[in-house]
Amino acid sequence: MTSGAPIPTYPASASPSGRPRRSRLRTFLPLGLAAWLVLEIWLLTAVAGATSGLVVFLLLVAGFVLGSVVIKRAGRRAFQNLNAALQRGGSPSKGSGNGLMMLAGLLLMIPGLVSDAVGLVLLLPPVQKALSRYAEHTVERKLREATPGTLGDAFQQARIHRPDGKVVQGEVVRDEP
Repeated sequence: MTSGAPIPTYPASASPSGRPRRSRLRTFLPLGLAAWLVLEIWLLTAVAGATSGLVVFLLLVAGFVLGSVVIKRAGRRAFQNLNAALQRGGSPSKGSGNGLMMLAGLLLMIPGLVSDAVGLVLLLPPVQKALSRYAEHTVERKLREATPGTLGDAFQQARIHRPDGKVVQGEVVRDEP
């Protein structure tokens, strides 16, 4: 008993309700953060059970103090690089590692032993160089994979919203001399 009506098809990025699907990042990021939080709490209670609450408190305070020192040092170094670049009339040097140092300091300041361990690993220069190279290559690859027309066409199309609510599609045409 079919009515012969065609079955509607939807683009891969849309659901039958018309809303776009959630990305994997938006789906799994809250789950990952919850798992990380549970791991941090469990690890802190395990260390407190093996030693004492005072040791855990001192570890957390030491991590906070070390993180603030690292952030202050990285910020000072970034400001000095900026001043030196402005005095010579150029731009700041690329890949100086201040962003990763600030991230390491932030991870040290967050209460928890796993975040402290990751922050301490990020302070190592070979790890910083490897991560910065990986990030640069990833960004370059993503920019190369983007189709050539996606960025340029976004600036070439125009939409006109009329007062009656209708939208008129248009295209910008350049007059060449």
